[in-house]
Amino acid sequence: MAAVSEQTIRATLSAVVDPGGAGGLPQLATVSGLVVKDGNIGFALEVDPARGPRLEGLRKAAEAAVLALDGVTSVTAVLTAHRAGGGQAAQPAAPQGHGHGHAHGRQGAMPARPDVAGIRSIVAVASGKGGVGKSTVATNLALALARQGLRVGLLDADVYGPSLPRMMAIRGKPQSKDGKTLIPLVNHGVKCMSIGFMVAEDTPTIWRGPMVMSALEQMLRDVEWGELDILVVDMPPGTGDAQLTMAQRVPLTGAVIVSTPQDIALLDARKGLNMFRRVDVPVLGIVENMSFFLCPHCGERSEVFGHGGARQEAERLGLPFLGEVPLHLAIREAGDAGTPIVAADPESPQALAFAGVADAVWQDVARRLGDTSRQPPKIVFE
Repeated sequence: MAAVSEQTIRATLSAVVDPGGAGGLPQLATVSGLVVKDGNIGFALEVDPARGPRLEGLRKAAEAAVLALDGVTSVTAVLTAHRAGGGQAAQPAAPQGHGHGHAHGRQGAMPARPDVAGIRSIVAVASGKGGVGKSTVATNLALALARQGLRVGLLDADVYGPSLPRMMAIRGKPQSKDGKTLIPLVNHGVKCMSIGFMVAEDTPTIWRGPMVMSALEQMLRDVEWGELDILVVDMPPGTGDAQLTMAQRVPLTGAVIVSTPQDIALLDARKGLNMFRRVDVPVLGIVENMSFFLCPHCGERSEVFGHGGARQEAERLGLPFLGEVPLHLAIREAGDAGTPIVAADPESPQALAFAGVADAVWQDVARRLGDTSRQPPKIVFE
């Protein structure tokens, strides 16, 4: 089977017509970010922001037309806005009313971070590198916050490696009542959104930066989250353009940094921390994941990666140390089974470690919101 060419794809798209009667694709959109890789096609349709919500049919028609070409195995198209004059991407208008505010200093230096209606606080869970268990921490943190009676959402912002569908045992695609906004999927009392709900698990995501940011903006702002006390964002690992831009555009209340105890992981964690500081996002503290190994048979403790490095780093940087989570087989098995340890065995030492982190995070967030009415109960170890 011959590989499809970029010219063929562009010619096919030029003949697409909006099923809603708005006109042909060349008159309504500009094709950008076109990627062709082994039969997997990705592209963005830049449209007039005022027309964007009404052109979902055009996006679907474009996907269908390209998918029908010989040599094409998958197609992903996203809608994004035309660039405004001066070369700057058009920004959505800030919603009216008041929400949690952010003082960023250097007036005019940072992009606008309009609040998301109904969401009182947004906390990013991040790491300077992959492989430190960030998604496990984010998922169990969200569940632990929900167990405290808070209204919680979980956004999987890792477009290239979404893990939320498997870890939360959620299958199926989000529905939409109006064709404009998506209804999040729910499990374990947490509202969830992930690109993994809309792309097959074995389909590679081959998007360029602008397409990634457009998808993340839609998963955040075009979702019917309803009223949430806190939205936990599982950030992509690392400190590249996607992570930096996400930190700049999302009105984050704060960030939680996840690290393992060894020096190299702490070095990468420091990079993640400095990224948030650069964009004036408060760092709520550091979590030491895989802090020590507990043998599931005899209960003996072994410090496989060293121990206490994240606590020492937090003290050195003048940041809160949010807690240490052991390396335990039960955490991995529960996550793989789609019932994270906080839901599977909430009284286990591993789940209580996550509950302690959640308690520390929410107390800081509530203080920043000026809210003392919904403080969770203190966890007391006797």
